Amino acid sequence: MDSRLRVVIAEDAAIMRDGLTQTLTRRGLHVVAAVGDAKALRQAVDEFLPDVAIIDVRMPPTHTDEGMRAALEIHRDLPRVGVLVFSQYIETRSATELFTGEAGGLGYLLKDRVADVGEFVEAVSQVACGGTVLDPEVVRHLLRATRRAASLATLTPREREVLALVAQGRSNAAIAELLSITPGVVEKHVASIFGKLELAPSTGHNRRVIATLRYLEP
Repeated sequence: MDSRLRVVIAEDAAIMRDGLTQTLTRRGLHVVAAVGDAKALRQAVDEFLPDVAIIDVRMPPTHTDEGMRAALEIHRDLPRVGVLVFSQYIETRSATELFTGEAGGLGYLLKDRVADVGEFVEAVSQVACGGTVLDPEVVRHLLRATRRAASLATLTPREREVLALVAQGRSNAAIAELLSITPGVVEKHVASIFGKLELAPSTGHNRRVIATLRYLEP
């Protein structure tokens, strides 16, 4: 019986897919399937039940987040299958969802930051054995997203309503008219929003713009 770690690779770039296959095979891992889209990934995982699936974020047909959505589904439906996201891109919202909870067997590495093949193979093995591996840059994005979500959560329903209108480019006077409140009340809401988002007065930055970016950030 083959005791090697069994791997499924999901990578739409044929050269990268072949390179990963050869690299892992030379290092003693068993690549049971190497596929180019999310549908084929799920079929391969269901068929082979590998120890770990290495998944790119952006795959056909839209090349947006098909791989990430497949990673979420696999981790939810088959928690014993390790999931290592290996991509050029950080999908913060989906990554936050993926790493929420206590289950291990997860990883997220960035292609252009992996400098050592041995370390990459070790990361694959760690995820396959239930460990967690995260690129420091991914960690920074997740922490920033968590802080943003926490600060937005402190806003009252009225403050969120005001911030949504600020994000549309409305002036305080226009917001007051739309919400049937006085401009002074709007100013108090805006000041409270800036305080909760920790946007201190600064001559170098427009707090309305920064608040809008925080609100609109995916």
